[in-house]
Amino acid sequence: MADSENRNESWEKQVLEKLMLSSLQEQRRARHWSVFFKSLAFIYLFILLFYGLGWFGGNDMSIAGKHTALVELRGVISPDSVSSADNINAGLQNAFKDEKTRGVILRINSPGGSPVQAGYINDEIRRLRAEYPKIPLYAVVEDICASGGYYVAVAADKIYVDKASVVGSIGVLMNGFGFTGAMEKLGVDRRLITAGKNKGFLDPFSPPNPEQEEHAKEILGDVHQQFIQVVQQGRGKRLKEAPEIFSGIVWTGQKSIDLGLTDAIGSAEYVAREIIKAEHIVDYTTREGFAERFARRFGAVVADTLISAGNSWGLR
Repeated sequence: MADSENRNESWEKQVLEKLMLSSLQEQRRARHWSVFFKSLAFIYLFILLFYGLGWFGGNDMSIAGKHTALVELRGVISPDSVSSADNINAGLQNAFKDEKTRGVILRINSPGGSPVQAGYINDEIRRLRAEYPKIPLYAVVEDICASGGYYVAVAADKIYVDKASVVGSIGVLMNGFGFTGAMEKLGVDRRLITAGKNKGFLDPFSPPNPEQEEHAKEILGDVHQQFIQVVQQGRGKRLKEAPEIFSGIVWTGQKSIDLGLTDAIGSAEYVAREIIKAEHIVDYTTREGFAERFARRFGAVVADTLISAGNSWGLR
């Protein structure tokens, strides 16, 4: 009887030991798998971070075979936008430098912007076309190519549009608001002190000054004439004799062809396939990376914080 009880206890002890050992082994396996999957997630996040920072990949990678290079110009052309002269020119330079590039497409969807930035891009296009005479550059318009956007486009060998694209706006403007009437109703006086009678040029809180307005018109007229000369230089004899062309008005893509402002109907894919004869398109557009976006947003937050702090301490 005692022997039977001892055997039962021994059997139960062995079962418990096996269960505990199995549990410990399962826990070890779970920890190993947990470490493995956490490591994979960690590596994946770092890959995303490095890619966002532009530390690997991108436009510098080797491209196999001949191709059409694409650079995008989207949105307002300004020094602090994605379509700044620095960004667009960098993309164009990389596109022309690649020995496998057979042609370059500058795809434009822009209402315009800074005439200075547009001028920088126009000048760089002309320089690159002279340096690489065997590589053509074509502008392809999507929805809109107006004002500064068109200023850039006229530097291309040819301009392709959609029949419903909006093209033109060859003009210059300076706008603002006047608040003198509202100030009078509110009983607010404008106390502007300057050294130099025109230092408060076109101040919106002061009554209109005819001399300053006339000077502003002269400035606009000078820039308008520069715009006209660039268009005439770029389009040459293709441009029709029509006084309304330089009035600042816009036309559809089809009408712009009739006026000689553009050349033909065609998308980027069409130009690559039928005109350049290199159907494979490689994008050389300079993109804003994670680091730039973070720095810009972080800088804006810091600036706002400092301004708020300054105002709270009376630094105004």
